[in-house]
Amino acid sequence: MTRSNFCGAEPTQAKSKFVRSALSIALGMCVAGGVYAQSTTGSISGNAPAGATVVIKNNSGFSRTITVDASGRYNVGSLPVGTYVVTAEQDGETVGSRSIPVRLGGSSDVSFGGDDALMENVTVIGGENMPAIDVSSTDTRVVLTAEQLERLPMGRSAENIALLAPGVNAGASGYFGNMVSFGGAGVSENAYYINGFLASDPLSNLGGFSLPYASVAQQETYTGGYGAKYGRSSGGVINQVGARGSNDLHFGSQVIITPKGLKSSKPDTYFQNMELPEGYEYTHPELAGTKREEGSEDFSWGETYTGYVSGALIQDKLFGFVSFETEMKEAQNSPYADGTPRVTDWDNENNKVYAKLDWYITEDHLLEYTYMGEENTEEGSFNEWDFDTATRGPALDSAPNSISNRSEFSILNYTGYLTDSLTLSATYGHGSFSYKDELGGDTLFPYISGYLNQDPSIVGDNPIANRAGGYQGRNAHDYTDGVRVNLEWVVGDHTLTLGVDNMEFESENEGVSQVTDVWIYGRAEPGSDLNAALGVGAPGGDGYYVQSYIYQDATSMKLEQDSYYLEDRWQVTPDVLLSMGLRNDKFTNYNLDGDAYLESDDQWAPRLGAAWDVFGDSSFKVYANAGRYYLAMPNNVAIRGASAATYTREYFTYTGIDENGAPTGLTALGPGPVSANGEYGQAVDPDTFAPSDLENMYQDEYIIGFEKSLGEDWTYGGKFTFRDLKSGIDDVCDPDRMVAKLESMGVDPDNLAMEYCYMFNPGGTNTFSIANLDGEGRTQVTMSADDWGMPDLKREYSAIDLFIERPFDGKWEARVDYTYSKLQGNTEGQVKSEFGQDNISKTQDWDVAELMQFSDGYLANDRRHQLKIRGSYAVTEELLLSANARIMSGMPVSCLGFYNPDGTVDEASDAGDPVGYGASYHTCFGEVATPGDERTPWTRTLDMGLTYTPAFMDQKLRLSMNVFNLLNETKATQMDVTSEDDPYTVSNTYNTALGYQTPRYVMLTASYDF
Repeated sequence: MTRSNFCGAEPTQAKSKFVRSALSIALGMCVAGGVYAQSTTGSISGNAPAGATVVIKNNSGFSRTITVDASGRYNVGSLPVGTYVVTAEQDGETVGSRSIPVRLGGSSDVSFGGDDALMENVTVIGGENMPAIDVSSTDTRVVLTAEQLERLPMGRSAENIALLAPGVNAGASGYFGNMVSFGGAGVSENAYYINGFLASDPLSNLGGFSLPYASVAQQETYTGGYGAKYGRSSGGVINQVGARGSNDLHFGSQVIITPKGLKSSKPDTYFQNMELPEGYEYTHPELAGTKREEGSEDFSWGETYTGYVSGALIQDKLFGFVSFETEMKEAQNSPYADGTPRVTDWDNENNKVYAKLDWYITEDHLLEYTYMGEENTEEGSFNEWDFDTATRGPALDSAPNSISNRSEFSILNYTGYLTDSLTLSATYGHGSFSYKDELGGDTLFPYISGYLNQDPSIVGDNPIANRAGGYQGRNAHDYTDGVRVNLEWVVGDHTLTLGVDNMEFESENEGVSQVTDVWIYGRAEPGSDLNAALGVGAPGGDGYYVQSYIYQDATSMKLEQDSYYLEDRWQVTPDVLLSMGLRNDKFTNYNLDGDAYLESDDQWAPRLGAAWDVFGDSSFKVYANAGRYYLAMPNNVAIRGASAATYTREYFTYTGIDENGAPTGLTALGPGPVSANGEYGQAVDPDTFAPSDLENMYQDEYIIGFEKSLGEDWTYGGKFTFRDLKSGIDDVCDPDRMVAKLESMGVDPDNLAMEYCYMFNPGGTNTFSIANLDGEGRTQVTMSADDWGMPDLKREYSAIDLFIERPFDGKWEARVDYTYSKLQGNTEGQVKSEFGQDNISKTQDWDVAELMQFSDGYLANDRRHQLKIRGSYAVTEELLLSANARIMSGMPVSCLGFYNPDGTVDEASDAGDPVGYGASYHTCFGEVATPGDERTPWTRTLDMGLTYTPAFMDQKLRLSMNVFNLLNETKATQMDVTSEDDPYTVSNTYNTALGYQTPRYVMLTASYDF
C-alpha cells in the first residue's frame, strides 16, 4: 500500500513546471493568517480581484467559500491538512484554479491576478517541486508528510522522524536512547501532540505517545520560536496529525520483517585495564582487560503487521478512518561477566489502534473525533550461562519482571467558521493510562547485587549469584484531561488570537514498591570507614561487607496547568509580518493529601517574531524571534519529595551466606539504616518542602535566520540560536547549612520541624517556612546561593544551523543540514544523563555544594558537529533509491569520584566524602575532572533504501528493503563515568562502554493498497 493512499490523499501524478514570472505570482504576497505550531491545521491565503469569490475544497468533504476583500486579499485559516483545489470566480467566470498542499502550521499562498494568462487553469499537484518559502512563519520547524516518510529509510518512531531536524540528537544511549534532545535541552523538556492534544508522558514528561507509524499524515518537528498559543516545552515539540477518511474507499495492509539472520552483532565489551595511580586498585584486579560481554549473544528480531480502512460513511458529510498496528519482537540479552551468570530472553508485543471520524455538520462547522489505544506487554525467561564456554544452560525457575501497560486517548475537536474573519476552535481530550510491572516467576528470591564481592573465605571460588528477576513492582493509573479554546479574528492587517489552554494530570499509586529483600555485597579497605558522614564504620577483617537496601516510594499526586494567551499577527506592510504574543501560565502541584506544595501564578511569557519578505516574491525571507518558555514540574516530583519515601542502606559484616545468596551472621557497622537524603518513610510537610516563592523552570530563546531560493529548484538558509536557562528547580539536601543560617538569625533549629531535603531554585534565593514544634506558627528563613555555598545556575546553548534543500519533483530530492553548537554549564536540566538519573528535578546535582564544585563544563547533550544528509532518486518509474546519513561528534564524558581535587585529601575520611554520596564528586584520582574534557568517538551512520513499485500491479504493490547502518559502524556512544566503588577502589566498569551504535540490520516491507 502506498502512503499517499493510506492517508486519504490523491495519488501523485506528473508534476507541472512553469516560468519564473508565474512562480512569483503563485507564491505571491503574504497576508496575516492563522499559522500556528502544534496545531492540526494550516491555512491558504493570497491575492485575487476585489469582490471575487474563492472556493476551497478537498476530497474529504471540506468546502469553504470566501469573498475577496476590497484590498484584494483573502485568507482561510484552520484548514485540516491535505490537498485542496482552490478556485477563484468573478462575475460568473472562473479566474483560475490551483491544486495546493496544506501543511501543519504553514500558510500556502494561492494568488490570482496579474499575469493571469500564465496561470489560468494550471493545476499544481503535490507542490513539492518548487522551492516555496513560507514568508508567513517566524518559527523554526520541519514538517514531513506521509509521502516523504515513505520515500526515506526511516526507523518507525516519532523520535526517528524528529532526528531529521537540525540540532536534534538522540538522548544518552545507555539510558535515554529512545528519546531526543532539542537544542541542548534535556530529554524531559519536550512536548508531544496527537491531533491537537498533549500526549506527553503524564508522570515524568519523559517521552510521549505517538500514532501508528503508517497512520501519520504529517509530523511537525518544532525546534524553537513558537508563538504564545503554546507552551509546556523548553526543548522541542513533536506534533503528529493522523490520517483521515475521504470520499474514496481505500483499504490495505502491510507486513514488515526484521530478520535475525540479517542483523550484525554488537561488539564485545572489555573491562578497562588502565594504569592506575599509586594507591588505587581495581575492585577485582583479575577482571582488568578481560571480556565483560559477548556482543554476539545480544540480538533481536521481529515483525509488524498493519492494516487500514478509509472512506465515506455519508458522502461529502461523514468520513471514517480506522487502522491497527501489531508489532512483535523477540530479543536475547547477553549477561555481563560481573553480573548474574544468566541469559535473558524477551517477548514483546505492542498493539495500536487508531480511529478518526470527521463530520462536516455544515460548510462552516466541523466536528472531529479521535481514538487511539495502545497496549504493550513484555515477558521474559532466564537460562543459565557458562562464561568459560559461552554456552546457554538450562532454564531457571525465576524470571524477569513482566510488564503490561495500556493507554487510551479520546480527543474531540470542533472548528466553527463563524464569519469570513472569525474562527472558533475547541479541543477536549482525555487520556487514561495503566502500568503494571510485576515480579516474574513462581518463587520469591532475595535480590543479590555485587555477588563477586562475596567473601571467598565463605564461598570459595563459587560465589552465589542472584536468582531473583527483580525486587520492585509498579501498579499505577494516570489520567490526563485537557481543554483548549481558541478564537481567531482577522481585522484588516491583523490576525488576533485569544485563547485558554488548560491541562490536568492525575496519578494514582505511582512509584515503586519493594517486594523482596535486597543485599548489596562490597569490599573496601579494612580500616577505612564505609561512610563516615553517615556514621558507618570500617568493615575490618579482609574488608568484606554487605548492605541491606530498601527503596519504595509509591504515592498519588496531581498537577494542574492553566494558561491563557493573546497574540497579534500584524502584516505591517505587504512584505513585513510582526507577531506579538503574551502567555500566562499557572502551575499547581498537589501531593497525596491534596495539599498544594508548589503554586506558581502569573508566569508571563512574551513572544515576539518578525518575518521580512525581502523581494516581495517569497524568494528571500529574513526572520527573527525571541521568547520565554516556562516548564512545569511533572507529577513525579511528588515521588521522593512531597510525599513519604524510604531510601535507606544498612551496613553489616557477615559470617555466612545461604543457598539463595542472602548473608547470615550479621553484625551492624553503623547506627542502623542510613539515608544520605534523610528518607526514612516520614511524612513531608508540603509548606516546608517547597518555598512559596519557588520559581518554575524557564528559558529565554533568541533566533535570527534567513531562507533563500536558489534557481527554480533549490532553497538554502541558515539561522543562529541562543538559549539561556534562567531558572531551574531541583532539591537541596543540606540541612546543616540551613541550621547554620537559622543559628545566625538567633533561632534554635531544635525547636523547628525541619525537613532533610527541600525544593529550591539553584543559584537563586528562596524563603522557606518551617513549622514550630510547639504548634504556634512558623519560622521563615531566607537562603541565598551563598548561604547554600552554591554556584549560579548555568546552561547556555548557542548554535549555527545551515541547510540546502531540493524538494522532490518526481525524480529526485535532497537535503543537507549542518549544525555547529556549544552547550555549556553546570546543569543538564531535569535529568542527569551521565548515569541515567531520571527522577525529574530531583537529581543528585545541587543536593549539596560539594557536588557542584568543578561542575561547569560541556553538558551531556552537547554535540559540537552534526551533519545530516537525506534524499531519494527515482531510478525508473518503478524503482526508487533513498539514503539517510548522519555524521556526529561525540558525547562529552565525565568522571565522578571521591572528593580529592589535589591529591592531598584522604578519600576514606569525612573530607573525602563529606556528604555520604560516595563517588559522586567532580574529582577523580586526585585531580579535578572537568565535564567534557573527554568525548566518545565521532559516529557515522548511513541508512539506504530500495523500493520497487511494479507497474503491472498498477503500483498498488510496494516492496522495499531498508538497510540501517549500512557500513556497520559500532562506536561507543555512552561510557560509565563512576570511577570508584569505595575509597581507592576503582570500579572495573569505569570508562567501559554502556551503549553503542545500533549494528547493521535489514527491514523488509511488503504493502498492498486496494
